[in-house]
Amino acid sequence: MKTVPSPGLPALQARLLLNPAHAPQQAYGPRREAILNRRALATAQAAITAWPGYAATPLRSLPALARQLGVARIDYKDEGGRFGLGSFKALGGAYAVARQLCRVAGRQLGREVALSELGTPEVRAISAGVTVTCATDGNHGRSVAWGAQMFGCQCVIFVHATVSEGRQRAIAAFGARVVRTDGNYDDSVREADRQAADHGWHVISDTSYPGYMDVPRDVMQGYQSMVEEASTQWQQWPTHVFIQAGVGGFAAAVCGWFWERAHAHAGRRPRFIVVEPVAADCLYQSALAQQITAVGGDLDTLMAGLACGEVSHLAWDILQQGADAFAVIDDAAAVAAMRLLAAPERGDPLVVAGESAVAGLAAAIAIAQNPQQRAQLGIDAGSRLFFIGSEADTDAALYEQLVGQSAASLRAAHAVADQD
Repeated sequence: MKTVPSPGLPALQARLLLNPAHAPQQAYGPRREAILNRRALATAQAAITAWPGYAATPLRSLPALARQLGVARIDYKDEGGRFGLGSFKALGGAYAVARQLCRVAGRQLGREVALSELGTPEVRAISAGVTVTCATDGNHGRSVAWGAQMFGCQCVIFVHATVSEGRQRAIAAFGARVVRTDGNYDDSVREADRQAADHGWHVISDTSYPGYMDVPRDVMQGYQSMVEEASTQWQQWPTHVFIQAGVGGFAAAVCGWFWERAHAHAGRRPRFIVVEPVAADCLYQSALAQQITAVGGDLDTLMAGLACGEVSHLAWDILQQGADAFAVIDDAAAVAAMRLLAAPERGDPLVVAGESAVAGLAAAIAIAQNPQQRAQLGIDAGSRLFFIGSEADTDAALYEQLVGQSAASLRAAHAVADQD
């Protein structure tokens, strides 16, 4: 069925797959609670809210866009201001660095080391001899580097061939040594693992695989802080959640949060849709095959933070049955959504959103305008859509190139307009 564009909206398209393994009545259960749970989130929240510069990010209501899409409400959690890093990744990578340093110090001291001890001279001296490392498309590495600087350890970050120079410089600004590798993101992950094994470094990855689960679990637990914040900000429980995905850790963290709390809402979870770039759709392909499936190639997409070809095993444990559907979009759809948020209809706020931030929104715009897909997901005039805008202009030059105006000039123009 053809897309039916709403007035003022770009005619976008998304490929949609209803998840054949979705289990809406299944309880969250002990196996998933071993990955993510309320108790571990409370520990993460206590640590993160104590970091210098912590503030809850805003939940932005977009009533004009909601009217255009024919839904009751759109809420957009804007992570662009998180700890001054421009992205939600500050919550995951830095928290995992903290947890890993506690493990290392605990082994050396022969006792459990609490997160609150990371600033003590005894633990700080141990941290100074530790090197953490990871591969990144940009934002996760920036978070790990920031965490390493905050907690006093060394840091080496690997970026692959297509990571922009702007994102590389942003990582190096936190004192990390940045190493550029050949190949795609998954190649850089393997190189980080190889060098970590050679040098005794500690890998802080958001990708889990057999034998490597603790650190990615910490990363995902940190991500849940966003939804916990949002739950104190939204007016009503969402009916639909569209979340973009790379390896799946972010999407699974959000899905798990809703799933674990569904019993408080008559057992009803929101419809949960995972969105990927068409060039890096490992979760979509895994859902098709009903088993973890990697995609190869150069994973060439503007949505750099989502350019991942291999699924995180922990994420799949939640998304395999937790996701209602999987969708893919092209780069043009992401750019159109960025421009839409940069030039909002009257009544909606300006939102500066990077390429990877808008995949969920772009898919929702496409699906809401497609009568068949809209019906498949039960989107109607009463629907309340929730999104997490995972980054701002983390590459300012690229943002200006894609949108046609810098974030600074957009903010200045809207500040003047708001005064008129």
